[in-house]
Amino acid sequence: MISLYSALPRHFLGAFFIVAAGGAVDTAVASPPVIASTLELFTSQGCSFCPPADALLAALARKPDVVAVSFPVDYWDYIGWKDTMASPVFVARQRAYAAKLGEQHAYTPQIIVDGLQGAVGSDRKEIDAALASARSRDGAMTVPVRLTQANGALAVEVGEGAGGPAVVIALRVLRSRTVHIGRGENAGRNVTYTNVVRGMDEIGVWDGAAATFHAPDARDDGEGYVIFVQKGSLQRPGAILGAAKTAGL
Repeated sequence: MISLYSALPRHFLGAFFIVAAGGAVDTAVASPPVIASTLELFTSQGCSFCPPADALLAALARKPDVVAVSFPVDYWDYIGWKDTMASPVFVARQRAYAAKLGEQHAYTPQIIVDGLQGAVGSDRKEIDAALASARSRDGAMTVPVRLTQANGALAVEVGEGAGGPAVVIALRVLRSRTVHIGRGENAGRNVTYTNVVRGMDEIGVWDGAAATFHAPDARDDGEGYVIFVQKGSLQRPGAILGAAKTAGL
């Protein structure tokens, strides 16, 4: 089940500690310290142009300084195959980006870079151009973010920076899933999807001061977390000011 828009309290702490009462401290798994770029791929199991983009995203996701996630959409379901991982919430996110970018229609495969720039998801040259165009614009990817998971909880440390206020978003992400597609444009194909978003929650609002935010760790097997510190709101996303990811994503 996809969990959406459930806000949790914010906590301002000068340092981050995790203590297990009366026992040993669990080993924490921390994200890489610096993320340079974010990529959001809007894809569909019913789109024949999408598998090359899905493969390219998998390759880009292996870069340690990149956060890359997949948002499956459902607007191609009518042509013969219902996407097994899609959500109308993801469609709403893509359409909000389209409105912000002045595009008349959402399409697949599309990648959004740093919440600022769109590109065809299978076109590496266009993606590289979008990465260059988005770099540091509107404060994109200038705020340090660190994610730690321990004792059944997440702690998100956001450093001091400009560009706030911004929402702190936790995305629960499935590392990989291969789907056999039975009908539609991709009938008979097995397609592997990488870093598929399965839940998206706002866990606080960052105002520019250093702060730490907490949330329960609700992962299932094979899942991790991505954090976005993003201008705007879940309904109207803007520039991504900083990001983090758990190991393996």
